[in-house]
Amino acid sequence: MFESFSPIYVVYAAAALTGIMIAEGCYLLYAGRSDKRVAINRRMKLQENKISQEQVLIQLRKERGLDAGTSLFSPDRFRALRTQSGMVMPLPKFLTITTGVALAIMLTALWYGLPLLLGILLFVMLAPLLPVLVLRTKRSRRVKRFGVQLPEALELITRGLKAGHPVPVAISMVSREMPDPIGSEFGVISDEVTYGSDLVSALNSLFDRVGQEDLPLFVTAVSIQTSSGGNLREILDGLSTTIRERGKLRRKVRAISTEGRMSAYILTAVPALLFAAIMVMMPQFYQSVWDVPKTWYLLGGSVTWLMLGNIIMFKMSNFRF
Repeated sequence: MFESFSPIYVVYAAAALTGIMIAEGCYLLYAGRSDKRVAINRRMKLQENKISQEQVLIQLRKERGLDAGTSLFSPDRFRALRTQSGMVMPLPKFLTITTGVALAIMLTALWYGLPLLLGILLFVMLAPLLPVLVLRTKRSRRVKRFGVQLPEALELITRGLKAGHPVPVAISMVSREMPDPIGSEFGVISDEVTYGSDLVSALNSLFDRVGQEDLPLFVTAVSIQTSSGGNLREILDGLSTTIRERGKLRRKVRAISTEGRMSAYILTAVPALLFAAIMVMMPQFYQSVWDVPKTWYLLGGSVTWLMLGNIIMFKMSNFRF
């Protein structure tokens, strides 16, 4: 029996066992990192650095542009936009990157034959426009995520009140149990109350930092309860239900208005894709007109009218309520 046994089977078994162990090790490593990533937010990451809670609060406010030093670089409206976007990159570095992108676009256009005067005009337009567009996009995504998390946070506060905790303690539970953006934002509220701010002022500062349209309902409810009393638990129960229903209605309206937005996307994409196809398949098609200044004026006018049409279509398909 042993004479017919081949040593190659031992190699096969060892290779299979090695593969199984490697796969299990990768799974355990990924699972551990995944659990840690889901369970923590920005505020708790800073707490891991073994610094005091006051320093954590100062760092969070500094990253969000809430310290006085950043006002030197930005007007009030731009500074508020930067704060609500949740961007933690230093503002000078961010402006340097966007300016570099605008400069690269200008040089690319000049390389393709754009007149120097129009290239400078393009750079002057893009340099202030790009950072605003980037921050508005980041703010929109962050506000949307915050709005999805807000009803769950209110329910968590309600459960804390049912357990007998005061309002500040119930709010601090949100900072420990929920991810960003709402986890760190409610953590800032908890820290501000800890270091001397009253709860209503901290909640008003939360609205200034986030700008989510459902937050004034929460701020008003807590303000009324603080000044005149009342059952805050029942108020927050009804408020979380109201916010959820508003979210459902908002998504329903967005689904109904999809046709208008898709029309704008298609009308924008068709000329761009057609131009790209011509440049790839027949690069010499526009060769004779690239150096003609009128060509760039016509292209600029076409893009302007196209963007104007898109703005009108998006205004017709977006509803505020």
